[in-house]
Amino acid sequence: MDLMEIILDKIHELTQYQQLLKQLQPGNEQLPGLGLPRAARLPVLAAVHRDVDRPILLITDRADHALALFDELGFWVKSPRYHFAEPNPLFYEQAAWGVTTRRERLHALTALAAYHLPFVQKPEISPIFVASARSLMTRTIPRRDFLKACKKLAAGQSTQPDALLRSWVEIGYQRVNTVLEPGQFSRRGGIMDVWPSAEKLPVRLDFFGDEIETIRRFDPATQRTVEKLESILVTPAREYISRNSEIDLRIPEKETDRDDQASRIEVSEFHIPLLHQQSASLLDYLPQKALIFVDDLSVVESMVAEIEEQAVKLRQDSIAEETLSPDFPLPYVTWPELLDTLHDRSFVELGHSTSLEAEEVGASLSACFSHDERFGGRLKPFVEYLTSVVERGEQAIIISRQASRLEELWLESDQHESDSELPQFIEASVSEGFVLQERPSVALHLITDSEVFGWERPQPRTRQRPVAETPESVYADLQVGDYVVHIDHGIGRFGGLVQRELDNHLREFLAVEYEGGGQLYVPVHQADRLTRYVGAEGAVPALDRLGGQEWHDKKGRVKQAVLEVAQEMLDLYARRNVVHGYAFKADTTWQKELEDSFPYVETDDQKRALTDIKHDMESPRPMDRLLCGDVGYGKTEV
Repeated sequence: MDLMEIILDKIHELTQYQQLLKQLQPGNEQLPGLGLPRAARLPVLAAVHRDVDRPILLITDRADHALALFDELGFWVKSPRYHFAEPNPLFYEQAAWGVTTRRERLHALTALAAYHLPFVQKPEISPIFVASARSLMTRTIPRRDFLKACKKLAAGQSTQPDALLRSWVEIGYQRVNTVLEPGQFSRRGGIMDVWPSAEKLPVRLDFFGDEIETIRRFDPATQRTVEKLESILVTPAREYISRNSEIDLRIPEKETDRDDQASRIEVSEFHIPLLHQQSASLLDYLPQKALIFVDDLSVVESMVAEIEEQAVKLRQDSIAEETLSPDFPLPYVTWPELLDTLHDRSFVELGHSTSLEAEEVGASLSACFSHDERFGGRLKPFVEYLTSVVERGEQAIIISRQASRLEELWLESDQHESDSELPQFIEASVSEGFVLQERPSVALHLITDSEVFGWERPQPRTRQRPVAETPESVYADLQVGDYVVHIDHGIGRFGGLVQRELDNHLREFLAVEYEGGGQLYVPVHQADRLTRYVGAEGAVPALDRLGGQEWHDKKGRVKQAVLEVAQEMLDLYARRNVVHGYAFKADTTWQKELEDSFPYVETDDQKRALTDIKHDMESPRPMDRLLCGDVGYGKTEV
C-alpha cells in the first residue's frame, strides 16, 4: 500500500475525524474551526476529499502561500488540482494580466463549468481548487455569461464557419496565421484550427460546406494528428466578453477627444467591471455540494482589509490624477459579500480563529496531532530517537529529500534488526511533520526534513509552458516590407505570401523583391532558405540584384574570414588539448545533501548547466565554458 494512503487511513480511523465527516454532510452550517497545526491541514483535507468525493476550495491569505499549498497538495492527492492565480496588476492599475495567470484561472473556471453545462460530462473524480484572498476578490466574468459562451462542436454538426469565427473573436480568441498557443485560431479554406484555453493541444475542424466532417487533435510542432475526436468544448479565452456595442470605457473627463481615445484603448481585464455589471467571483462557479476550507480565517480577513485599504488609496490617487473616472465601479468583490456566500455553503476553517474553547480542545481532532522532536541536522540523536520509536512499537514514516542517506544511517545502526515494524522512508518533500495518536492506539510519527535538518520545503517555481514551433513559424512573423536574406540570392524585401498557378495547381509562395524590380517566388516548403535581415539598428540595407555577382562575392569574403577564424580556433584548442588540468572527483553523498538543502527547486536549464559543468570539472582537460543568464535566473546557485 502507498505510504501516503497509510497516513490517510490512520486519520480516517480517528473517532474525532468520523465526527467531522458527519458534520460535513450537505446542508450543515459553518462548523467551528478545527484548530489544526499547520502540518496536519493538508493531510486532513486530503482525507476528507477521499472520503466525501466532493469538490473542495482551499482559501489562504497570500499568493505565495497558495502556490506552496497547491504544490504540496500534489503529494497528498492524485485527483485534479487547480491553482486559481491572482492577477499581477493591483486593483485600479491599468495593465493586462500575465499569460500564465489567465491560463490557470480559465482552467479552474472551465473545470467548474462542467458541473453546470448539461452537455458536458461531470468529472469522475472531484477536483481541488486553491485560491488566495486577492484572487478570490478579483471580479471575473459572471457564471451565466461564461456558460452561455461555451460551445460544444461535434462531428456532423452544421454551423456557419464565418459565424463561428466571429463568436471566437468575441470570447477572446486571437486570429493568427499558425496556431501555436492556447487562445488562438486560424483558418485556411475549409480547415479551421483552434486551441481551446483549457486543452493541452489544439484541434482541427475539417468543413465540407457548413458541416463539420472531422475533428482531430494535433501536435502544433509537427501538424500531425494525435487522435480523432467526436466533439470538442470551446470555452472563453479570457474573463470578459467584449462586444463593441456594449462597451462603456468611462474615459476620464480630461480627455478632449473622447471618441478618438476610445478607439485607441485596448480592452483588457481592467475593464471587466464595465463590461459585466454583475459582480462575480470564483465562489459563484462552485456547485452547491462543494466544500470550502479556509486556512486561517483571521489571517485571510487581515489580508483582505489590507488589500481593500490599498485599493481605496490607489483609487483616490487615480481620480485625483484624472486617470480614472470617479464613477468607475469596484473591480473586486468586497469581503462582506464573499462572507455571505461562504456562510451559505459547507464552510470550515482549518486554523484557530473560530476553534473551540480550551476545555473542549481535548476532544477535538486537533488534539490527535502534536509536534515531533527536532534535531537541527544532528543525525546521531535522530537515529537514537528513531530507535526509541521503533522499540515502543510505534510506526514511523520519514519523508525527506535525503531518504536514501537516512535509510543507510538507520541500517548501519544496530537497531534495524528489531522485531518491531521498521520505519518507512520516502524520497519527497513536505513542509512539516507531526505525531498522530488517538489514545490508547499506537502513535504514527511523520518525520520530515524540517524536523531532521531544520530545512524549509523548496519553494515551487512557476514553469514556463514551452511554445511549439511549426514549419510555418519560419515566415509567420514576417510582415510585408521586412528585409530578408535568401541564402542563394542575398538581401531582398519581403512581399508577402502569394498564390501562383503551377502545373494547373494553385500553390503558395513567399514573394521577395530585389533591386531593379527582380521578383523571386520561394515555395513555402523551402521557407527555411529565408531568414530575417539582422543589422545595425535603424540602418537600411542595400538590396542585392537578382542573378548578380555581388552577393556571391560577399559570401566568398565572409567564407574566407570564417575559415581564418576557424583556423585560429583550431590552433588554440590544439594547444589546450595538450595541457593537463585538475580532474575533480565525482559528487559524493554529502555534495548531493548540500545541493538538496538549497531553498529552490532547480529548473531544467539549471540542471543541464550543472551536469555539463560537472562533466568538465571531472575531466583532466581545463574547463572552457561560459555560463550565461539574465539577472535573477539562478547563475549564482549554479
